[in-house]
Parts: sequence; C-alpha cells; structure tokens
Amino acid sequence: MNKIFSKVFMWLCLGLLVTFGVAYTVSTNDNMVYNLFSGGKYLFVWIAELVVVILLSARIRKMNFMTAVILFLLYSGLTGFTLSSIFILYDITSIVWVFAITAGILLAFGLIGFLAKIDLTKFGVFLCMGVLAMLVAIIINMFVGSEVFDLALCIIGIVLFIGYIAYDVQVIKRNLYGIEDTDKLAIYGAFQLYLDFINIFLDLLRLFGGNNRD
Repeated sequence: MNKIFSKVFMWLCLGLLVTFGVAYTVSTNDNMVYNLFSGGKYLFVWIAELVVVILLSARIRKMNFMTAVILFLLYSGLTGFTLSSIFILYDITSIVWVFAITAGILLAFGLIGFLAKIDLTKFGVFLCMGVLAMLVAIIINMFVGSEVFDLALCIIGIVLFIGYIAYDVQVIKRNLYGIEDTDKLAIYGAFQLYLDFINIFLDLLRLFGGNNRD
C-alpha cells in the first residue's frame, strides 16, 4: 500500500512540476503569451484539456501504462499553458506561498483520508453534486458579476475539493477504481489528486494572492 502511494505522489509531483514549469516559461515569453491569448488559441488549449480528461477518466482501464503516462503529462503541460496567466496577474511570492499552503492541505487531508475508519466513499455523490452546482453558479455569476458571490464560490470550492482529497485517497487505498495494474492505478490516482490540488490552489490564490497590478 505504501508503495502505491509513493508512486501516486511521485507522479503527482512530476505533473505539478510540468504544469508550473510550462506556466512560468510561457509567462516570461511575450510572444508565447500573445499567441496563446489571441486568435482563439486559449480556447483550443482548453478544449484539448477537456478531451484528455475525458480520455483518462473513461478509457484508462483499457489503455496501456505508457499511454496513461503520456496523457497525464500532456494534460499537465496543457494546464501549464492555461495557468500561465497567474504569473502575470499575481506576484511570485504569493504563488509560492499559496502553493506551499495547498501542498500542506493535500498532505493533511490525504492523511485523514488514508487513516479514516469511516467510509468516505459514500460522500462521493454529494461531492459530485456540489461541484456540478458550483459550476452552474460560476456560469450564472459570469453574467451577474457579483464579487461577493465570487468570494463565496471560492470558499465553497476549497471546501469541496478538500473533501475530494480525503475521498480520493480512500478510493485509491481501497482500489475502488477497479484498476488492477498498480502502476496505472498510481497514474490515475495522481491525476485525481492533481485536479484537487489545482482547484484548491487557484481558489486560494484568488482569495489571498497579491496582485501584480498593485
């Protein structure tokens, strides 16, 4: 069991390294920033991310290990492109501190999920419904433009994905994904925790990040 989680966190760290490495590299290149955020290229990258998420979620049980690795790292890189704007909008000190705080949250609630005696998997439906409701609320707020509502959504998002960390760790521990290949299970587990990490990181950054325009 410890061997599986060591692989999970190894792949998680590699994915995050790829993401933030790509994001920082793009943000420091004016031509890359201009090309990414002009002519609909950002939307193309976002659609590519969505396609990879669907492929990993729906087909990982049938794909081989190397294909899973490529898709996970591809998704990490594509996310780096879409997150490059954070290095433009926020100062680097804020990004580093929020990253460290998010890592601490991941480790703390991952441990809770690993050690918890109660069955956290029964909360999966409620967490999923919460995320769907939050997505609908985000779309509505795009038209309303309420800062108070946006603040509330950030807090709700943090709470939901903290819950998902504990949930995902317990699901990995019990192998409820039904993936017999432990190496492939580690990739998929890292992918799930990666999504939790990125969502919490972005919400915390929106709440506490120092703005470069200040």
